[in-house]
Amino acid sequence: MTSLTAETLSQLNAGVSLPRYDRRQVTTGIVHIGVGNFHRSHQAMYIDALMNSGMALDWGICGIGLQPSNTRMRDVMAAQACLYTLVLRHGDGNWEARVIGSIVEFLLAADDPEAAIEKMAAPTTRIVSLTITEGGYNLDAVTGEFDSSAAAVAADLQPGAIPRTVFGLVTEALARRRERGIPAFTILSCDNVQGNGHVSQRAFTTFARLRDPELADWMTLHVRFPNGMVDRITPETTEADRAELSRRFGLDDQWPVLCEPFTQWVLEDNFADGRPPLQDVGVQIVSDVEPYEQMKLRLLNASHQALCYPAYLAGYRLVHDVTADPLFARFLLDYMRQEAIPTLRPVPGIDLEHYASQLIERFSNSEVRDTVTRLCANASDRIPKFLFPVIRHQLATGQSVTRSAAVVASWARYAEGTDENGEPHAIIDAIAPRLQAAARRQRRHPTAFLEDNREVFGDLADEPRFTQVYSSILTALHEHGVRRTLTDLDHYATPATAGRTPAGPERISP
Repeated sequence: MTSLTAETLSQLNAGVSLPRYDRRQVTTGIVHIGVGNFHRSHQAMYIDALMNSGMALDWGICGIGLQPSNTRMRDVMAAQACLYTLVLRHGDGNWEARVIGSIVEFLLAADDPEAAIEKMAAPTTRIVSLTITEGGYNLDAVTGEFDSSAAAVAADLQPGAIPRTVFGLVTEALARRRERGIPAFTILSCDNVQGNGHVSQRAFTTFARLRDPELADWMTLHVRFPNGMVDRITPETTEADRAELSRRFGLDDQWPVLCEPFTQWVLEDNFADGRPPLQDVGVQIVSDVEPYEQMKLRLLNASHQALCYPAYLAGYRLVHDVTADPLFARFLLDYMRQEAIPTLRPVPGIDLEHYASQLIERFSNSEVRDTVTRLCANASDRIPKFLFPVIRHQLATGQSVTRSAAVVASWARYAEGTDENGEPHAIIDAIAPRLQAAARRQRRHPTAFLEDNREVFGDLADEPRFTQVYSSILTALHEHGVRRTLTDLDHYATPATAGRTPAGPERISP
């Protein structure tokens, strides 16, 4: 067994690909806040690929952890010289292992906020990128406005405060660059948020304006916030994954990343102080990201939400087992073809029908072993961003919302805290107590989940064309269970939307 360190690279199994560049020559050009599995399977992988091609050695990554809970990542990064193994799990059972070396530093902001700020303020840092989750931008789910009343934000806005939030840290770094005459960096969101560049701009400039209006004006002129669409299914790493990596390759990695082979990054070419030549490693550099991101958010991300709640209630725990069930595969395809695809503009270079079928294939990769539980987390952040735009578009055009309503009803049923076998489960969500309290009332009052959570649902809680079909499906879930409800789903459609035939071919391609 060989532990992964800078000194042991040459001793690793020949089946593990290694960095082909001298990491001693790599300098930091990117600071990434929120180093988790997705960042390491995606952005860091693309930068590593550039370096392996002999390019971008001045675009090394310094990771920054925001939360005290990131101490494990700090310790693993220190022990392994920021190296880690990326494993592509192919559907035929083959594992493709590669050591990634593009992350060269890691700082825990809670340990030393000053070091984190100075790293971003350094002239060599030209991009600050983010994976801080869908809910990390501190925007109201209904109004879209920055919440300045949040306790951590309010604390960072106090005169002389030591910054603790992402907004405080980044804004302080920009303030120092402005004072020192250093060009602004680009703030690059890599989160699954529609218009993630616009969202980042709203959040950071609003915070800056509350702190110093002149700084906010300078940021508006100089900081760039490119939009981007990111895609790669990357589950949490388990101890079983680590053990299997050790068994196959004789490699002891404290925190490897295992993911699907598919990857996509579509990026708007809008940078303040240069960027790596990412187009040379497959990144699509475009003038308009919106069609791609809407496709991904409303098909892949919303389909994850469509899959997880009814599947969990029915007893499924692994994603590939769900899509192997024809009932669930048909439900997902019908959602995509009947309700999501009609809301999308044409996407250059993409056949949407093929993309939908390809998603079922990707979800069906048994080697990825993605968990249903992972997908069920943080629904109050995810569903409004992924699914509600579909519902609102369909309502505005007088089209079906039956499948979308079934997703929301399944979430409401899931929020009761037990599956159909009576087995309890935890609700992982920032507003979990409120969700559960509302869910406890819904057997007597079917729209309680909507009405008691108006900060999530907004006007949908009062839209009868949605609430009627939602209530009918929720009642059916209580009385008949998931399988019968999904089988009879068209029976719950409103008269204006019942009986529509599915778009596209009928055959399911698992």
